[in-house]
Amino acid sequence: MQKTTFIWDLDGTLLDSYEAILSGIEETFGQFSIPYDQEKVREFILKYSVQDLLVRVAEERNLDVDVLNQVRAQSLSEKNAQVILMPGTREVLAWADQVGIRNFVYTHKGDNAFTILRNLGLESYFTEILTSQSGFARKPSPEAAIYLIDKYQLNPENTYYIGDRTLDVEFAQNSGIQSINFLESSYEGNHRIQALVDISCIFEAER
Repeated sequence: MQKTTFIWDLDGTLLDSYEAILSGIEETFGQFSIPYDQEKVREFILKYSVQDLLVRVAEERNLDVDVLNQVRAQSLSEKNAQVILMPGTREVLAWADQVGIRNFVYTHKGDNAFTILRNLGLESYFTEILTSQSGFARKPSPEAAIYLIDKYQLNPENTYYIGDRTLDVEFAQNSGIQSINFLESSYEGNHRIQALVDISCIFEAER
């Protein structure tokens, strides 16, 4: 029987980074004189993504989305110190490592993810880290999961994508793998958690 594998989302899952993200968006909007409503922006990026937000704003204001992305990426990288860990992150990664669970990351974050994980002392937990700059189609496309499954000969039945948004559940479902998420879902393969520490309870209960 093949071992259990976790593929992790970062923002809102392992990293408490939304305040830094919102601050970066506010600065970016300010540079282009775009009105900023924090609650509307928060609601939009939780439902969709930051990239979808920037694409919409660029279209509405006839701006270059690549330029918006560059300004936002620079602003966000300057806020790395504001990114903290979600409660239980170190504990759940240490537990997974101890019981032999293999860990990967697939995030819409750019390669700044490597710097953040390195600064927080987490990078060594992951066999491979895929970011928005790895060249895969964005979630919910299963492209990144298919790459990991093929490269590492993972068993989809024992592979879980762990995230915090509906988009993450859809990614797992489209990839034919299991889902662990902070949200309820109609997907039969989804396991809802209230906190990261609940993850070990799921697997200990199945033993």
